[in-house]
Amino acid sequence: GCVLANRLSEDSSNKVLLLETGGSDKSIFIKMPTALSIPMNTDKYAWQFHTQPEKYLDNREMHCPRGKVLGGSSSINGMVYVRGHAKDFDEWQQHGANGWDYQACLPYFKKAESFYLGENSHRGGKGPLGVNNGNNMENPLYSAFIDAGAQAGYATTADYNSAQQEGFVPMHMTVKNGVRSSASREYLDPIK
Repeated sequence: GCVLANRLSEDSSNKVLLLETGGSDKSIFIKMPTALSIPMNTDKYAWQFHTQPEKYLDNREMHCPRGKVLGGSSSINGMVYVRGHAKDFDEWQQHGANGWDYQACLPYFKKAESFYLGENSHRGGKGPLGVNNGNNMENPLYSAFIDAGAQAGYATTADYNSAQQEGFVPMHMTVKNGVRSSASREYLDPIK
């Protein structure tokens, strides 16, 4: 909804009304990335959904909170930025979803993001969503974790949202200037 409202408002002759369940996303707990478990586990900001009992998880129910606030789940989630595997999109096309293969979707992924290392053949550099790897791996434990994966025989990759998706790599997240980069913040705030 936030993205569509933004796109529709590009034409100044359009009037756009966005209806959203829930309230404001201006809470410090939503804005502050390290507070992510608070909005995710607070009834005010999230629908506290659970799965049916999972047979292969000893019949446990899994907690699946969904956003009940402006910006939806992008205002409560863990901010991990993962597009999905290119082959999944290609498979959609093979099953009849014409125009949904990876190469057709890639321009939209790029349009949405402003990747901290800049634009390249797989990443966007001018989009509204800030995408980075946190604090640039300043904590030496980050590199130690990736090195341990490589030493255990697992692949490493420079960018799991690029050509080589499998492998140990710093996690990308939707954070800009130390603040959650949600759909509301990046698509609605500029057009209000």
